[in-house]
Amino acid sequence: MGEGARLEGRTALVTGGAGFLGRRWVAALRGAGAEVVSVDVVPQAAGEGGGLRTEHADIADPGAVARLAGRLEADGVTVDVLVNNAAVDAAVGAAGLEGSARFESLPLERWEREVAVGLTGAFLCCQAFGPAMAARGRGVIVSIGSDLSLVAPDQRLYRVDGAAEGDQPVKPVTYSVVKTALLGLTRYLATYWADRGVRANLLCLGGVARDQDPTFVQRVAERIPLGRMARPDEYGEALVFLCSDAASYMTGATLVLDGGRTAW
Repeated sequence: MGEGARLEGRTALVTGGAGFLGRRWVAALRGAGAEVVSVDVVPQAAGEGGGLRTEHADIADPGAVARLAGRLEADGVTVDVLVNNAAVDAAVGAAGLEGSARFESLPLERWEREVAVGLTGAFLCCQAFGPAMAARGRGVIVSIGSDLSLVAPDQRLYRVDGAAEGDQPVKPVTYSVVKTALLGLTRYLATYWADRGVRANLLCLGGVARDQDPTFVQRVAERIPLGRMARPDEYGEALVFLCSDAASYMTGATLVLDGGRTAW
């Protein structure tokens, strides 16, 4: 990274910081010199040395977000960078897609919860921390999108041989809706606070290899020009770039790291 891609003297808040990618965002930001507040609904270790603060909060709950903001303000913590990472995803494990739900039968309660975490939670955090950034004349908001922010899921990736058509596993609609909506939220905020020094961008990621079903991995690789899924360590520097002054002229934009999948 060039000297511009450094974050000394800044505090970054990462939602979903205890998750698979969340932990990598935290590590990358700390590696670039930032103080990091890792927020998650699941318990986290109290700290991993200097520069890390962990907070328990359900960002889908407006009261929890307000209390989080109040605790940080009371302790003199200024959030310079907000990373909207928290989401609920139906992941693919060694046995295939976990948490599949076909559109026709997706429970309303599940829709509401997953949209609340991935989209409403991002809105609430932007509402809690963005105005103070605008008042200071400086701030960065990065939302974590997906290739599914740009294209529909290819449900052929999840098919199971021998299963009836109506029983085939599919990626639930919620994840695609949330990740697409984050694109709209990003553009809105980038223009809303453009004159107040707040930049907002979307980082769109392809799938990461992590011990998934081998058939699924092969199917995905066949749809990616680079011929493979991403490694877990390939995204951190892109986030640091977006959060740093190296991206000072970049706002309302989408940075895509998907191995070329959406080019086809």
